[in-house]
Amino acid sequence: MTFLLRHGQTEFNLAGRYQGRVDSPLTAQGLEQAARMGETLAALVDARQTVILTSPLQRALRTAQIVGARLGLEPLAEPRLIEVSMGDWEGRTAAEIDEGWPGARASHNRNEWFFGAPGGEDYLSVAKRMGSLLSDISQRSDQVHVLVGHAISGRVLRGLHARLEPLQALRLEVSQDAIFALESNATLRRIPLVPEV
Repeated sequence: MTFLLRHGQTEFNLAGRYQGRVDSPLTAQGLEQAARMGETLAALVDARQTVILTSPLQRALRTAQIVGARLGLEPLAEPRLIEVSMGDWEGRTAAEIDEGWPGARASHNRNEWFFGAPGGEDYLSVAKRMGSLLSDISQRSDQVHVLVGHAISGRVLRGLHARLEPLQALRLEVSQDAIFALESNATLRRIPLVPEV
């Protein structure tokens, strides 16, 4: 079984800034979300059979540390879980992107614009590294994998698991108040977090 978590809310999330590989700290709400992720997972997994893999970006790593503390596990950095690089658009709001690059976001289908940033990463590159990670995980069916990642790369990962077309994958929910179970037969299940602790 594999569970995918998105990092808790960050200061940039709150401000409407796109992060990509730029980091910002978790908010108080983000810390609370991470604690609830840990509590939720504690009821779902046997820690003795579980490994936590996390994006190396600080917001995901901090979330993974909080989850890991609840399970008594130390998270392991997994570079393939890193968020999509948004190049020159990282740290900017939608309005700032639209002002600096008029029409760039509007010229793409919904959520495809994330892959159109100058100096950014394309969809195929993200899909390649996510596919590689899923393949490696499938070789370890004796373990439960908890993956702590991000919004856009997480959509790509879930889309690959569920065998969705890219545009379908990019429309998937990116909640910070849920855990996504990647189940057999290419199915996805949304697990709400336990109530606030």
